[in-house]
Amino acid sequence: MRKTLQTVTSRSGALARTPLAAACAALLLAGCSMMPVYERPPAPVATQWPTLGAALPADATARAAGDLPWQAFVVDARLRTLIEQALAGNRDLRMAALAIEQARAQYQIRSADQTPTLNLAAAGNRQPASGGGISSTYTVGLAMASWEIDFFGRIASLKEAALSQYLATEEARRAVQTSLIASVANAWLSLQANDELLALTQRTLVTREDSLRLVRLRFDQGVASALDLRQAESLVATARVALAQQQRLRALDVNALTLLTGQPLPAELLDSQGGSDPLFAPVPEGLPSDLLAQRADVRQAEQLLMAANASIGAARAAFFPRIALTASAGTASNALSGLFKDGSWGWTLAPQALLPIFDAGRNQAGLDSALAGREIALAQYEKAIQTAFREVSDALAGRATLGDQWQAQQAQAEAEADRFRLADLRYRNGVASSLEVLDAQRALFASQQALVQTRLALRQNQVLLYKALGGGWELPPGQTDRTGG
Repeated sequence: MRKTLQTVTSRSGALARTPLAAACAALLLAGCSMMPVYERPPAPVATQWPTLGAALPADATARAAGDLPWQAFVVDARLRTLIEQALAGNRDLRMAALAIEQARAQYQIRSADQTPTLNLAAAGNRQPASGGGISSTYTVGLAMASWEIDFFGRIASLKEAALSQYLATEEARRAVQTSLIASVANAWLSLQANDELLALTQRTLVTREDSLRLVRLRFDQGVASALDLRQAESLVATARVALAQQQRLRALDVNALTLLTGQPLPAELLDSQGGSDPLFAPVPEGLPSDLLAQRADVRQAEQLLMAANASIGAARAAFFPRIALTASAGTASNALSGLFKDGSWGWTLAPQALLPIFDAGRNQAGLDSALAGREIALAQYEKAIQTAFREVSDALAGRATLGDQWQAQQAQAEAEADRFRLADLRYRNGVASSLEVLDAQRALFASQQALVQTRLALRQNQVLLYKALGGGWELPPGQTDRTGG
């Protein structure tokens, strides 16, 4: 037995010294792949963004949004602190990071299938002998579990699919991080707007209560009518309704930020004073083709498409023979004391080839399922690109129009403020009626509310554009990812 093993070893060494034989052996060990060659599908979108209004001049030195870390995009220090706390404590981001660890483990399992598994085996057997007495057998040795030699690339295809799924989970975590940063920014902007609306409502309530006292005094003197008094009371009640509503909305914003950051927030971070200060850096729009490289959700969809493409290789390889190898080497003896003596050693080598002949269409159904899975992944990939294109187009449309809207809204609010001042002056001098003052009060409050809401939409559109262009998951040089991805 030992001489036979030495003969096989010497022949293998001779073959290894022959260049052609060595190349053939390497090709044989590498096997062949049944995977279709992957080619990135063409993007089902236009090559340029739809234009609305005057486009911003192109800046060749500007960084793409996907290459712009969120620390460079967010200017406000308080908002930066909130985002940092969210990246450290948000549970959705933590689950996405743990999903990466799970996918990495699955990939390691598939990778381990390509190597033999060795086990240390020890066994003892005692049974009645045919001639009377007890027969004993003891064995100790190394056993190699059934190892499939991957001639047709089935295991390699499964490994490639697992690798793509692992990379897809990394992109999914990046997409979650981008959405988290945008959600924190939008919640903080909403808190800032509701604080401003709350202060506006409080000032309006004080003004209307002063007007109500004046109208009630004139009513008591018989100068104002009951209709004037009821209208003034109605405006005061309307302001109180708006005040309660704004208090509730502010509390909801604080609750949303608390959930996003994963921890209670100190009062200084919830102070939204300085509403006119710049909050975000400008974002270059780039080209639609940039989405394929910058958007984490698009990259995730492409990795899933590559995984589905690799699964086809595994399904095709199932039609070909599976060659497995089982081996063991060790010692056997009828007594424990003779286990490791000369003459007790031996080995076995058991190759096996299994060729499917009849499986009631199971392999064909597996291939059909893999082909359909690739088409589903392709449709999902194309939809991800189209969704990204639509989101960027919406944000660009907002950038082209919301600025003009805010300027016009500001001019209207200034005109209504001057109108109310003149109407109140005329009313106090007995020239105008109270209806004119009350109508001016109502119009001024509505225009001021609209002005705050328009500025909120303008700022949230900046966040939407940054997110839609794929920004938010890149970190500055030298900074590590604390989420574990």
